Amino acid sequence: MFKVLGNAWKIADLRKKILYTLFILLIYRLGCVIPVPGTNAAYIASQVENYSLLGFLNVFSGGGLQNMSIFALGVIPYINASIIMNLLTIAIPALERMSKEGEDGRKKIGRITRYLAVGLGLVQAIGILVSMGSQAVQSTDIFNYITIILCLTAGTALIMWLGERINEKGIGNGISLLIFIGIVAKLPSEIITLCTNVFSGNTSAWILVAFVIAAIVIIAALTFVDLGERRIPVQYAKRVVGRKQYGGQSTFIPMKVNQSGVMPLIFAMTFVQIPGMIAQFVPDSGFASWVNRFLGTGSWLYAVIYFVLILFFSYFYAQIAFNPVDVSKNIQQYGGFIPGIRPGRPTSDYLARILSRITLFGAIFLALVAAVPTLFSTMSGMNTAFGATSLLIMVSVSLETTKQLESQMMMRHYKGFLK
Repeated sequence: MFKVLGNAWKIADLRKKILYTLFILLIYRLGCVIPVPGTNAAYIASQVENYSLLGFLNVFSGGGLQNMSIFALGVIPYINASIIMNLLTIAIPALERMSKEGEDGRKKIGRITRYLAVGLGLVQAIGILVSMGSQAVQSTDIFNYITIILCLTAGTALIMWLGERINEKGIGNGISLLIFIGIVAKLPSEIITLCTNVFSGNTSAWILVAFVIAAIVIIAALTFVDLGERRIPVQYAKRVVGRKQYGGQSTFIPMKVNQSGVMPLIFAMTFVQIPGMIAQFVPDSGFASWVNRFLGTGSWLYAVIYFVLILFFSYFYAQIAFNPVDVSKNIQQYGGFIPGIRPGRPTSDYLARILSRITLFGAIFLALVAAVPTLFSTMSGMNTAFGATSLLIMVSVSLETTKQLESQMMMRHYKGFLK
C-alpha cells in the first residue's frame, strides 16, 4: 500500500487528487469537533458511554456524537438510505428499470438516495434528542430543539457533499474514506488507554502483547478473506457476424468469499443491542432484569443470537450483491456457458450452490472475528464491542483505495490511440 502511495505521489495529477482528498478529510475532522449550539455536551458524552447503540453511532461519526458536533449523525443516514434503495430497487419494478437506464438512471437513483438520507437524518436527529431527554439540551424551548435538529440534518447533507467531492475530484471512494478516517481518529486514544492501564497495573502486560498479536492476525486474516474469491470458468462460443468472428474466448466469474462486506456485522450488532437499549429506558422492570441476566454481552444466549444474525444477514446481502439468476441469463444471452453445466436453470442452480457454500464460510469467519474483540474486552476490561466492525472497515477501505490508485496509475501509463 505504501509503495502504491509513493508511486502515485510522483504523478502530478494523482498528487493533486491526494492533496484534495486530504483537504476534504481535514474539513470533515474539523466538523466533528464543532459543537451544535444549545446542547449539553457533557451529559451527551456520558450517555454515549452508557448506551451501546449510541456508542456504535459514535464510532461511525468519528467521535462526533460524543462531542455533539454538527457531524454527530455521521454517515449512518446515507448508509441506511443506500441500503433501502438497494432493497427497493429489487422490490419495485420502476426503480429496477431506472437502475438499468445507464448513467441517467444511476443519477436519478443517487438523487433519490440523497433526499432519503436527509429525511432519515432528520428522523435520527429527533430520535436521539428524544431518547436522551431534556438534560441533553440547555433549554427546552421549541426553537432550541428546531435549531439543534436543523444543524444535525444539515451536517448529514454536508457529509454527503464532502463524500461526493472526493469521488469527483479526489481519489474516489468518498463515503468509505470518511468512515475510515473517523475510525482511525479514535485509534490513538484507544491505544493510549490500553498502555495507561498496563503501566498503572490495572491490566497485565500480557494483555498488551496479546492485543498486538491478535490485531496482526486479524488484519492478515481479513485481508486474505477480503481478497479471496472463487473463479467460475466461462467459455463463450464462436459466432460469425458478416465477415468477422466473435467469441471463442475463456473468462471467469469472480465470486468473493465475503460478498456482503461489513453489513452483516453492523446489522447484527444493531439488532442484538435493541433489547438492552429498551431495558435502559425501564431499568426497574422485569424485562430489564431478564435482559441483564440472559442477554448480557458475555451470556451464551447473546452469543448464539449474534451468531445467527450474522449468518442471516450474510446470506441476505449475498443474494443482493450476486443474483445467480441474472448472471445465468447474461451468460446465456452472450452465448456463454460454464463447462460441464447446461445453460439456463442448471447454471443458476450451480451458481446458487457455490454462493451458498462460500457465504457460509464468510459468515462463520465474520462471527469468529466478531468474537475476538468481545473476548479481549472480557479479559482486559476495555470496551471494544465494535472492534471487529472497525477492523473490517479499515482493511476493506484500504484495499479498495489501493486498487483505485493502481487502476488510475495504469490508465496513465497507457499510450493514446490518437497521436
